[in-house]
Amino acid sequence: MTPEQIDVLVVDDRDANRYTTVHALMRSGFRVIEANTGKEALELSKKLPTVIVLDVKLPDILGYEVCRRIKANSQTRHIPVLQLSTAFLSNESKLYALESGADAYLIQPADPVVLVATVKSLVRLHRAEFQAQLAAKQWQATFDALSEGVAILDSSGIVQRCNRAMTTLLEKSYGEIEGCKLNDLTQQCFGLTLALPGSSPPIEIKSESRFFRLSLDPIIPHGESTGSILIVAETTQQKRAEEALLISERLAATGRMAHTIAHEINNPLEAITNLVYLLQDSLDRPNIAHEYVKSASSELARVSRISRQILSFNRESSSAVEVPISEIIEDVLALNNRAVVDKALEIEKDWDSSLLIQGFPAQLRQVFSNLVRNAVEASFRGGKVRIRISTSKLRQQREQPAVRVTIVDHGVGISTENIKRIFDAFFTTKDLKGSGIGLWLSSSIVHEHGGHLRVRSSTQPPRSGTCMSVVLPIRRMP
Repeated sequence: MTPEQIDVLVVDDRDANRYTTVHALMRSGFRVIEANTGKEALELSKKLPTVIVLDVKLPDILGYEVCRRIKANSQTRHIPVLQLSTAFLSNESKLYALESGADAYLIQPADPVVLVATVKSLVRLHRAEFQAQLAAKQWQATFDALSEGVAILDSSGIVQRCNRAMTTLLEKSYGEIEGCKLNDLTQQCFGLTLALPGSSPPIEIKSESRFFRLSLDPIIPHGESTGSILIVAETTQQKRAEEALLISERLAATGRMAHTIAHEINNPLEAITNLVYLLQDSLDRPNIAHEYVKSASSELARVSRISRQILSFNRESSSAVEVPISEIIEDVLALNNRAVVDKALEIEKDWDSSLLIQGFPAQLRQVFSNLVRNAVEASFRGGKVRIRISTSKLRQQREQPAVRVTIVDHGVGISTENIKRIFDAFFTTKDLKGSGIGLWLSSSIVHEHGGHLRVRSSTQPPRSGTCMSVVLPIRRMP
């Protein structure tokens, strides 16, 4: 902002004094507006000059009162006021002027150089305040535009400020949130306690029928924590969408297996039909008939086992149960048997069948069905798929015992550019044959069980192939 763009309102009822002041300012390039009375000054202040140079002794209203009214008006209170006086020279007068809202005080006649320098100083003050107010408004607008709830806490964990989204998510007013202790707030809204100071990983929590993600991060401007930022995001719609995708993918997986199951059931049914036919001709030979009945019973048991496997694939328990992880893998292999046979693959199994975890069987079947199917599809004909179940430890909690399931194929492998995206939703390398949500859902399910899913792969023959590793904690789920 240059001097010629700045308006200065000079208020003085004495022409000589006003002329001296106006002349000094105009010589310095300021554009000046003049007034003779306090009433006129109040009216012209509505034009929002950048600075007001105001004499104390005016014929209608004292300059103190004019200044007080200017500062009391929300539209003009930001305008810096320089008060001038030839009559009120005591320190008490200066103090009264400053307490009335004046930003500076000079005694008339003021040195023109000092006068201009003071006005320029007030202009800089006005400009800095304007920029600060603009930045504050922009910051507040941005703060309130965030869809996530954000609260700024001091070092003792008391909320200093929050945005509009936080009041909406917590269904509380600004007054109920600001000034509240963090743990009082989280206990009221979510029934949990967050640790201070320091950062913590995001926490997924359900409150009644809604889901939320909470994270707490320290504010460290100069290497020392001065507070924290609490971020609250509602994930209800995301959870519902993930559940819908999970059901959709599970049904799609069931559909993909229908052909295999039809073949698996058809074979024993044909055997039973033949055995019944033979049995009818062997009723007079009890020993032979008994063998036919025994064989038919075995085939019926096989049909029953296949039926139970497909039913259990989609049956979900209402809470986490104790799961023998080897049985999950056996079910998955049985349901993918047709694809394994068609490719003449060798399945190498290495596991301890006594290893148990706490989890949701249907979800875990979905995970391992995705991984096994991917390994089979990626394998070359006549190849080998190795599956190993072993004890392990969670990486982030070395003392937490866990089960590791490793599925290794010696197929085509995954390229470096693709391996970075394989856990992204809707990313697929199978064109129209893949939905792109199998691995994403698998990763989400494993994460919800408190574990993690890792992948290593190579496309360089003869060591091409992919290793999928699932680590699940041996503990009770909340």
